[in-house]
This record gives sequence, structure tokens and C-alpha cells, in this order.
Amino acid sequence: MADEMVRRAQRFINTKYNSGATLGISKLDENGQTSWTVMYALTRALQYELGITSLSNSFGPGTLSAIASKYGKLDETTIPSADFCRIIQSALYCKGYDGGDIDGIYSARVKAAVVKLNQDMGVEVTYPGSVLWPKVVKGLFNMDAYVTVSGGSATIRSIQQWLNGRYILRKDFYAIPCDGHHSRDVAKSMLFAIQYELGMADGVANGVFGPGTQNGLKSHTVATGDSGTWVQLFSAGMVLNQRPVSFTSSFTSTLASAVSAFQSFAKLPVTGTGNFSTWASLLVSYGDQSRKGEACDGVTKITTERAATLKAEGITYIGRYLTNPTGGVPYEKEIQEGELATIAANGLRCFPIYQTYGRDASDFSYVAGRTAGQAAVNAALNHGFKTGTRIFFAVDFDALQEDVVSSVLPHFKGIQDAMTDDGNRYQVGVYGPRNVCTRVAEAGHSTASFVSDMSSGFSGNFGYPLPPDWAYDQIVTRTVGSGAGSIEIDVNIASGRDTGQGSFDPPRVIKPDVLLDPSVTTAMLTDVGKYMESIGFPNSGGVRKWQHWKCFAVTVTDHDALITQLSNRYKMRKALIETSAYWEMRHVDAIDESADLAVIAAYETTGEFKDTSTGICQIFGVTAIRAWNHAIQMDYTTGEMRDPTNAAHLYAAWRKCRDDDQYALSTVPLIHLWNADGAPGSGNNETKLRTMRLDYTESEIYEVLRRYQGTNSEAKEHAKKRMALYQVMEKYNSISRHL
Repeated sequence: MADEMVRRAQRFINTKYNSGATLGISKLDENGQTSWTVMYALTRALQYELGITSLSNSFGPGTLSAIASKYGKLDETTIPSADFCRIIQSALYCKGYDGGDIDGIYSARVKAAVVKLNQDMGVEVTYPGSVLWPKVVKGLFNMDAYVTVSGGSATIRSIQQWLNGRYILRKDFYAIPCDGHHSRDVAKSMLFAIQYELGMADGVANGVFGPGTQNGLKSHTVATGDSGTWVQLFSAGMVLNQRPVSFTSSFTSTLASAVSAFQSFAKLPVTGTGNFSTWASLLVSYGDQSRKGEACDGVTKITTERAATLKAEGITYIGRYLTNPTGGVPYEKEIQEGELATIAANGLRCFPIYQTYGRDASDFSYVAGRTAGQAAVNAALNHGFKTGTRIFFAVDFDALQEDVVSSVLPHFKGIQDAMTDDGNRYQVGVYGPRNVCTRVAEAGHSTASFVSDMSSGFSGNFGYPLPPDWAYDQIVTRTVGSGAGSIEIDVNIASGRDTGQGSFDPPRVIKPDVLLDPSVTTAMLTDVGKYMESIGFPNSGGVRKWQHWKCFAVTVTDHDALITQLSNRYKMRKALIETSAYWEMRHVDAIDESADLAVIAAYETTGEFKDTSTGICQIFGVTAIRAWNHAIQMDYTTGEMRDPTNAAHLYAAWRKCRDDDQYALSTVPLIHLWNADGAPGSGNNETKLRTMRLDYTESEIYEVLRRYQGTNSEAKEHAKKRMALYQVMEKYNSISRHL
């Protein structure tokens, strides 16, 4: 909602300071709405009036020092100019306070606003009256709120105000928001407070949960009957972790009961006292890293010797990865041959983890989730995980709130839809920071969380409580054992909500593809259609020439014998051929038909060949020739070499791709082989992949599918969508070859 006085503040900045690039203040939208852009402009204007020559968006130590050294404090006697005052008045309005008439006068209204600001910050005892002290000015020039907003907690606000009031005079402590919400700033202020109460000097206290802080806390257990500042800090930690207690200076029996409940929830020794391990769990996501856990995860094969080491460490549950999508190091990341049998034989249990790339928001989307869900199902079946197993899907990056909403939640909806279409044989778990796990669970997309609490600096861990449905809590990396039994693991606390699997079906061996079993084709038709509908391709109608059933028949079932033969000849999964052919046929539209007719007319009237993609597999004439020539040269197949610069040769190949479905389908795997070898002669400078094989990694499959379409952004985007289609195709081919 627009505020007229904020609009006037914006107009003042535009009129007075928008003089081009000199001050670095771009013209503000005079929309009456506060934003970081407005605050940055006000900060630069203030720095200019302070005589600072190098202006920035940051209200840093230099700006703070300039106010302190020049004026000490700001009031009607020290503010140096009317424009300086107008900047203060404008900032007050942007924070929701009455700044007077933005007339350059430190009036009674401005004074009343400053009094209220100091009260809202909780610093009115330290900074009484209507004076603006430097740290309060710093708090005025940001987007922090000092009143409860968006459903904030009054109790949390009282903690925030208490922290400000008690520690604002310490050198490295700055006013934190008093909005009723836990946050990174609040969590760090708690650590500063702990360090100050331990007696750390300014410059030593740093807001980090280091050895000095940990050792100090070990001598500050609080228990029933205690009172004072340490109890206040402990109860604040409980409140900030969403435990049902009051912010208090007295350790009552009620508080002790709540502490016991928290300890039980977090799998700490239940003592009802604020001991070190409880302090640690309240202050940092990873808690007491000296703890031993009943679970672990890692990228190293579990051998008999390593299993013995883990058992000696008290570990029962082992997290291992279903795939190593990129191949290469670490080569043991994926569950290795015979490993699950070793785990079971030693009385251990395994919970599977699925991770592809997952390093930033761009790797997460609904389509990527559909791919991940079906790929994880296929991999879990290959390894022998039984029905009912929970697969933990990884979100291994610092996902901000906007990333969670725009990318992560749609991704897990895709996973959930893929699992549902598969018949819900496996459960969905989520691995990630606390906020990610909580949000995914609240959306109904997961059944348990594996929390990456070891990544304590992640925004999604700082200031968020342990998710209610946590199954595993990852707290530290540790090397255990020696000799052949030595292994590096991430230690996890186990809640008991997930217990992995202790027995497994025989793993599927790598086999060549066979004809589709008649029992799977109807389900395959349905699942392919469901996926295509989920990405905007209705099973019937629309602008495309061919409906789903027709494309599926031509590119899958009607030519299954041919596709199986091609798959076995070239050591290539049938799903690679089916996916490329189905996808292209499904995309044929009236524009493609018109383009074909134009090629025919041009060649038959002038002899000139103007290439375009054609036929059910949408193949260019030059692509067909180069792929066939390459295959003949490499002894992949036999046939007649053609000249890719000869119009007659190009037109002949083009007509075959257009008019002969079997020829077109036979050309698809040759294009894949050509692309895997770097597409020599294309000028695309593609890297060479490993020789075509049945155990291609997910990244290799993606590359093959992407290269079929080209190198542009559309090809990359379509390849992501085709990856999910590939996994559906592969699911049913895998079933058929293992019946």
C-alpha cells in the first residue's frame, strides 16, 4: 500500500540527490512504498552529508564512525543541516514512524518518533529521550522492523528487545529486528550474548560457536531453582526453538518439564536441565558435535571391515546413494555391487539417498522432480530395495525462502506425482536444511526429513527449529576405524522415524533390452500420457498433429521389434530411441507440415535443397547423412556413404526420413552414436562421451538427449523434460527385461 509521506521522501531524494552517477543514487520510483532500494538511496544521501567520499549501500563501520566522531549523537542541537534532518525524517517515515513534515526541522513530532523508535528497539533505558545515537541511526537505515509483523510472536519480540537493551553498548553488537520472528541475526545475537556473559572482551566475542564458547557453556548448566541472566538466555533459546515456554529468569519445574520434552524430541539425554548438549542444540543447528549417532551417510563402499567399524561405533543405519549421476570420482558414491548384501549380513540397515546435481535453484523444478522421482524408483529397484522403503531426495544448497517457493516445492510435487504414478511403492523423504524440510513436509510432499544440520551457515538452518518429522540429523564429518576398516562418514542422530531396510531383493543385473512384455504396454501408455499431460501436452486435441496414442504406437509398440534390434546392435537402451522418437513426433505441427511442403516444392522446381527437420523423428537431411556416414566409418553399421554437400543426396536422405518410419527410427540411434562421439563434422565442438553402453550415467543420458535436438537453450530445456520421459520409458523396458 502506498504511503504519501514515503512518496514525499522518495521525491526529496530524487530532487536533491539524483544528479547522475556521481552519488550512485538511481532515480527512485515515487510509489510510496519502502524497499531496500529506497533505504540504499537514503544511506548514500546520509553518507554524502557526512562528507564520506566513497558512497555505498552499506551502513558500515565508516558511516557509524563518522556520525560518532562528528556529532556523537543526533538531536536538534547537533544535526548539521536541514537536508541532513530531511534524510532522518524520510528514514523515519520509511520505518513507519512520524517524521514530521520533511521540512528539515527536528520538531516535537520527530522527537516523539525517536522516543518511540528507541522503545520499540528495546534501548530506551540505555538511550533515553529523543536523541538518536549512532547504533540507533544504523538500525533506522535498513528494512528491519521493530514492531511485530506478519504473525510474529510477542514473546520472541520481548527477547529481541531484551537483547538489544542489554548488549547495545558492546562494540560488535548492533540492534537486531524486534519483529517477533527468529532469524539469522537473532541467532547470532544469542551467541554474542552468551560470549559477553562468559566475560569475553569486545573483539574476542564474535558470534561464532567456537571452542571458547563451548567450554564456557559446559560450566553454566542451569536447573530447577536457578535464576538470573543465564536462565533468561536459556529460556530465550527454548522460545526461539518454538518450545512452549515463557521467556523467564526463573528455572521452574514447568520449564524443566519442557526441557525434558525437548531433549526427548532431539534425542538428547533426558535430564530436565540446561546442560551443555542442550545449550548446543538450542544455539546451533548441529548441536554438540561430540555426540555419537546411530546413523551415518557417506560416499564410501561398506565392506565387511568397515561394517565392523560402524557397528563398534554404535551405528545401525547407513545412508547410501542410489546413483552417481556424473560418473567419476567419488566412484564409490553409488551403492556398489554386493554392498547391500554386506550391510544386511552384518545386521546393519540402509536408507537410500537420491541426488543428482542439486547445487542451486536452477536444478529444481516440477519437471526435474518428475525425472528424479522415476529415476530414483528405477535405481532403487535395480539395487533391490523393497516396497515401502523411504528414499531421501537431496536439496544440497542454501535455498532461500524464494527458492523454496519457486523451485523446491514444485520439484517435490513432481517427485510426489512420479511416485504416485508408479503406484507409491516407495515413500518420499527430503534431505536438506531445516526450512526446506519443514516446508516440503507442510506441503504434503514428504513423509520424513533427513536434516543437513552440519551446514550450520545455511540460511535455512539459521533461526529455524528442528523439523517435527526429522528422521536423521546430520551433525559432523568424522573418520572412524583404522586400516581396512577406516571410513569417513557424516554422523547422524537417528530419531527412529525411519529405520531403512535390513534385507533386500536380489539386485538387477545389467541386461540387454528385450521386447516389451504385453502385460506392461497399457500401463506404459498411461504413464507416458500422464507425464506429457503434466507438462502441457493433452492426450487429445491441441495444436499438435499427432495424439498421444498414435505417437506411442508408432514410436514404441508398433516398431518394438525394430527398436529392440537396434538397441541390442548398438548397446544402447531402447528408452533412448523411444524417447527421442516419441518426443519429436509429439511435437509435429502444421508449421512443420508447411515447411516440408516448401522443401519439396523448392527441390522439384529448382533443384535447390532447403533443409528442415522432417518425419516422425524430425531429422534434418544433413544430420541423417552425417550420422549414417559416421556409423559406416566406425563399423557400427553398413550402407552407402552420401555427400552432405550434394543436394540430390540430401534430398534423398530427407525424403527417406519423411516417408519411411522404419528408416527414421533406424536413424535415431545412429544420431545418438554420432553425438556421443562428438558429432564430428557438425561444427558444434561437442565433447566425446564414453563409448555407448547400457550403464550410461544420468548426465550422459542427458547429453545424448540434448544433442539430438541441438546446442541452444531450447534444446537444453527440452532435454530436461525428456529426461523424465526417458525414465518412464526405461521403467517399463526394465520390467520387461527382468521378467
